[in-house]
Amino acid sequence: MKNLGSINKYFIKYKWRLLLGLLFVSVSSKFAVMPGNVIQNILDQVAQMVNHKAPESEIISLVFKGGITLLGLALLRGFFMFMMRQTIIVMSRHIEYDQKNEIYNHYQQLNTQFFKTHFTGDLMNRISEDVSRVRMYTGPSIMYFTTVVFLVIFCVAAMLKVNVLLTLCVLAPLPLLAFSIYMVNKLIFKKSSKIQAQLSTLTTTAQESYSGIRVIKSFVQENNILRFFNTNSELYRKSAINLSITEAIYFPSMNFFIGLSMVCTILIGGYFKIHGAITMGNIAQFVIYINLLMFPISSIGMVASMTQRAGASQKRIDEFLNSVPDILSPSDAVRQDLKGSVVFSNVSFTYAHTGITALNHFSLNVKPGQKVAIIGKTGSGKSTIAHLLLRMYDTTGGSLLLDDVNIRSFDLHHLRNQVAYAPQEAYLFSDTIFNNIKFGKDNATEAEVREAARMADLDKDILSFANGYETMIGERGVMLSGGQKQRMVLARAILKNSKILILDECLSAVDTQTEKNILANLQEFLIDKTTFVITHRIFTSWTFDQIIILDDGSIAEQGTHEELIALNGRYAKLYRHQTG
Repeated sequence: MKNLGSINKYFIKYKWRLLLGLLFVSVSSKFAVMPGNVIQNILDQVAQMVNHKAPESEIISLVFKGGITLLGLALLRGFFMFMMRQTIIVMSRHIEYDQKNEIYNHYQQLNTQFFKTHFTGDLMNRISEDVSRVRMYTGPSIMYFTTVVFLVIFCVAAMLKVNVLLTLCVLAPLPLLAFSIYMVNKLIFKKSSKIQAQLSTLTTTAQESYSGIRVIKSFVQENNILRFFNTNSELYRKSAINLSITEAIYFPSMNFFIGLSMVCTILIGGYFKIHGAITMGNIAQFVIYINLLMFPISSIGMVASMTQRAGASQKRIDEFLNSVPDILSPSDAVRQDLKGSVVFSNVSFTYAHTGITALNHFSLNVKPGQKVAIIGKTGSGKSTIAHLLLRMYDTTGGSLLLDDVNIRSFDLHHLRNQVAYAPQEAYLFSDTIFNNIKFGKDNATEAEVREAARMADLDKDILSFANGYETMIGERGVMLSGGQKQRMVLARAILKNSKILILDECLSAVDTQTEKNILANLQEFLIDKTTFVITHRIFTSWTFDQIIILDDGSIAEQGTHEELIALNGRYAKLYRHQTG
């Protein structure tokens, strides 16, 4: 239960719905108890009229009036039960909505490191399955529990008025019932936590299989993946059945204890009736109250199960909600427009989840509008420079300055809005071509989108499609070739028209002629923009102000094209190899 304390803020937010719902529960419960008194009065009066040989018409009239009264009470109870659901259950839907938004928003705030150490399937499971289980607590569980409380209060109060000793005898089995609930609850909580973890694994397996279906088919691994999924599914099935068996203990035990109370009512009530302590109507009244309590008390098991499952799910949710982002905007964040000056001062960076040092005492001074080529083999630290410029990570040593201001001082959203990034791995959304390019700038016009596509040498490809810019590209751009995906991501970056542009191997999947067209289109566009071109090969058609050769996170060579050719080192060797 302590894990559920974190959702009390939602109860406070919707306190009026909750309080009104509890009021409707109490009124509905009161109308549910009142028929017991009506039936007791009718039976006792009918018994007296029969003993006094009253006319049959009077007896029928009395029973008819009682039936009308019972019908009226049932209608009133039904109305307030409807209102009860319209307040408490609707409140739970509002809480579910708020909680999903809170989790999703928190996911957006977490840094890149978090997503490298957690599976997508697990993240999705916590925002869907876990939140749904918490909703069962904030809605049905609270509604059923409060119904039990009010019914027990009203029924016990009415029973005590009739006969205290009989009431105590009838209620005697209930403490045993409470003890059995407590013992089973401990088992349910433990098993629910295990099941949710297994479900996350199952969801992750499915998600990765769907995303990588082309790889699975190309390597003919369908049967192996199916066996792996079946193994995890079987583990989940066994755990779920095991939990169901545990939960199944509730209902037989409920019926047993309720049946025991019913036997006590008949036997002890009959004894008191023989000795004149109570009437026949009182026995019927007790039977009605026991039957009335049957479902609510039976639902205690269901409520306990839902509560325990919700507690386990909320614990999993809190694990993520309590994760504090490592990268945040400072309270006095700088929001100045960038001119394009970039200074890496003795920068070092080590990835926390692997311990790999990607940059080691890296220093670079770039003036506004300069073009910098960063060349190196895979794993030399090229992409890390891009991530640091976007502040996806913070340096572990040294400092990174933009326009002589430490990058940590900038407002994150303001900073990233002024840096355009075209990564090698093109991520596209299941939307139209137009919207995918426009993703880089919300208020872009159609003319701007088309111009960005033209500069990326993509416009002619788009116009060859039947629906042009309104073509749906499928999940992650499955309808496009690798080169078309990269050019679309490049167009997205161009559209931002930022002072700092990072091109990270974004032309690796295009042919030589297309590459020449793109580089020619970008020449004039990049005149006043600080541009970082991260690549493993040399762009011979561009003139760079600085060329950096990276090796194991350190600068092996640095200079202009002419200086590095004269140095006759790694760059010169790569140039001769590339140009033949």
